[in-house]
Amino acid sequence: MNEQEAKKLVEETFKNSFSKERFTFFVKNFLNEIDQDELVLFDASVPDSYQEYVKSYERIGRYTDPEEEILDVLSVNLRKETSPVRARTMQRNFIRWYLKNVGYSKYNALVAFYHEDVEDWRFSYVKKDYISEKDQTGKIKTREELTPAKRFSFLVGKNEPSHTAQNQIVPILRNDKDNPTISDIETAFNVETVTSEFFGKYRDLSLNLKEALDEIVKKDHKIKVDFKDKEIRTDDFAKKVLSQIVFLYFLQKKGWFGIPKGQDWGSGSKSFLRELFKKEHGNYQNFFNDILEPLFYEALGRDRGKEDYYSRFECRIPFLNGGLFEPVNDYNWVNTDILLPDKIFSNDNQTVEGDKGDGVLDIFDRYNFTVKEDEPLEREVAVDPEMLGKVFENLLEAKDRKSKGTYYTPREIVHYMCQETLINYLETELDSISSDDIEKLIKYGDSVFENLNSKKISLPSSIEQNAEKIDQKLASVRICDPAVGSGAFVVGMMTEVVRVRNTLTPYLQLDPERIPYNFKRDAIRDSLYGVDIDSSAVEIARLRLWLSLIVDEQDRSRIRPLPNLDYKIIQGDSLLKVEKNLFNWNEFKELEELKFLVGFDETIINEKPDYKEQIEKIILEITNQHKEFDFEVYFSEVFHDTPTRKGKKGFDIVIGNPPYVQLQKMKGEPVRKKYQEQGYETYESTGDIYCLFYEKGIDIACNKGVLCYISSNKWMRTGYGKKLREFFLKNNPKNLIDLGPDIFKTATVDTNIMIVQKSLNLFSLKGLTLTAGNNSSTDISDRVRRNSVKLSHLTGEPWFIGSETEVKLKQKIESIGKPLKEWDITINRGILTGYNKAFIVDNETK
Repeated sequence: MNEQEAKKLVEETFKNSFSKERFTFFVKNFLNEIDQDELVLFDASVPDSYQEYVKSYERIGRYTDPEEEILDVLSVNLRKETSPVRARTMQRNFIRWYLKNVGYSKYNALVAFYHEDVEDWRFSYVKKDYISEKDQTGKIKTREELTPAKRFSFLVGKNEPSHTAQNQIVPILRNDKDNPTISDIETAFNVETVTSEFFGKYRDLSLNLKEALDEIVKKDHKIKVDFKDKEIRTDDFAKKVLSQIVFLYFLQKKGWFGIPKGQDWGSGSKSFLRELFKKEHGNYQNFFNDILEPLFYEALGRDRGKEDYYSRFECRIPFLNGGLFEPVNDYNWVNTDILLPDKIFSNDNQTVEGDKGDGVLDIFDRYNFTVKEDEPLEREVAVDPEMLGKVFENLLEAKDRKSKGTYYTPREIVHYMCQETLINYLETELDSISSDDIEKLIKYGDSVFENLNSKKISLPSSIEQNAEKIDQKLASVRICDPAVGSGAFVVGMMTEVVRVRNTLTPYLQLDPERIPYNFKRDAIRDSLYGVDIDSSAVEIARLRLWLSLIVDEQDRSRIRPLPNLDYKIIQGDSLLKVEKNLFNWNEFKELEELKFLVGFDETIINEKPDYKEQIEKIILEITNQHKEFDFEVYFSEVFHDTPTRKGKKGFDIVIGNPPYVQLQKMKGEPVRKKYQEQGYETYESTGDIYCLFYEKGIDIACNKGVLCYISSNKWMRTGYGKKLREFFLKNNPKNLIDLGPDIFKTATVDTNIMIVQKSLNLFSLKGLTLTAGNNSSTDISDRVRRNSVKLSHLTGEPWFIGSETEVKLKQKIESIGKPLKEWDITINRGILTGYNKAFIVDNETK
């Protein structure tokens, strides 16, 4: 099949509602050979446990790949999804049940999930993990993982573009000679391929927008003066505009735009922005000036009553508020005409798919947008909120990325770190519940069904009996990422807290307000804090939290205006503190009340600018006119007693990926001197800034609080790391995971994960060197539990992860040998490393 035929087949299959005939024809071409014997409609065999979600399912065929791995092809007719989060888990577990009890294959399935009355559907690859290991006789046997199945899905149907599906599936369709392997099929569902492509396009759009703005500022004196007075940089302006448009793409996916008066939320156009550009909702002279700015700062940024009717476009548009839809640095958008060329947004009016154009709308129209943050078990081959974080990383030039020490943390690592810190927190808070029971709650509590059979999971009795107490501890937890970056860890922690609170709901009094939306809003209001020195990072982190609030909530009437996060996710230098008067109780009380009003009281919309001025004035009074960020001032409520946190001063959890920058390479002596004068005991002139972040993290943690960072692992061996090693031993290090160089294919810095508690050292540190392969479990926590070794007798000398036998062998070698530093030779520089440009190329160069 040639390329055009393959593209046509994909479009006919995936740009329409589900059809068994079309899907079967597609599968036969996709897999080349398929065994269709014993086709059965399994109406009667859907287990009772799944009847609420699955109406019927059908096995379309069986495929055996060239390596003798088997794949079942199914179509699953769903009932109405009342709870998308629960439904996704049920669908995965249903296929797991099928593979375990019914299917030819035990590990792989290609599935069409559809609903008869819905135009869109999911084309999914579902897999169960297994590992190979030797039994006592030395024979290789496979063992199933105990974790739930994983699902990778394309969003398809009448309302979805097929650009991504074409790009990733056509190469297999074109290969008529070789049957695809299971690995080939899994590659077709690779999320990273689409996101990498999107990042490149997004970067180009950002640069084009900035260049257009530069031209306008250069030619228009009025705008130039306004931007200068308001300290507006064109690159920040461009990033903000793109962030606003991206946010709108997620919202139009929910059908919240272009709704006629009187009609329900969710019934709006899924291509509203394209319709605006085509002048279907009103004429304009300039798209940005006449359409987008009013949409941002009037329609979305102002309360227009219960109906949310916007007369300019003659339709309902939700009032969202929040800093996202406030003009950059309060520039005068009404009286300032920023006439960005329309071609910046679209130069292709012919098709919604927009494959021909290269404007903002043309590019965005090609991609599937999903408002759900991906999880390790559930990934959609689409643009999700996490990509905003990756975009931030990509928009930093390589030299900026290195100078700022900014590195993206893979989602599997974020997931592991968030769960482990939550387990540690609850273990400390709840003495009456065993560690094993807490771990089961955090890791498997939301699984509705037993992984290996259809019986319901029963949570440990200690969890059921203490459900209310656990819920209170989750509601009152205080979490901070002092180098928040693009928000991966604050979003990850929120996701875990919400998931566990949701799990506990059946064991508590029936309360209609116990819904994910309210749990998220509670977490953002009470639990989550972040700081970053980069303003763009702060904007992205806030944006991800705002997006998270509207992810699964279908009922617009429940959605309240977006909170203002100016005093939750803050731009500042986490490593600094200022002289202040901590006994100004009245001023702190007023400050905390005002911060709450500005952030979460939607009844004072018009007063917010005045309140912000009062807040800044109070902060300057407390800090004696110093403008530097200080945790105890800006986040003062965390360091003061409250009824739910009696006696606690500081954060329960400090988590993140601090920057890696050598202090001696930081620009400007004043910066280094400023840090030195802060009195850090881990400061070393030849050291790295992440060492200071470890100390700061422990400093802002409450007594028995837990810190979890992923950072460069050089501190374990280098001379400058001695002070940090000694600092750890003054506290209670619990877990150390050294990540081998083969774990992350794109990593250029060797890293480790350190979990340490702010308490007396119990000398119970467990360590593990994690490497890829070696027939190990894919679940990080499982590998840590099975393979960790206790690290005893640690001192300020270099740390080594190994068993007692390995440690003794190392000591024996060192006692016999002579260290290189004691040799009578002179080494001037040795082998220079770190010249990444010579050895590492980007995708474009490749």
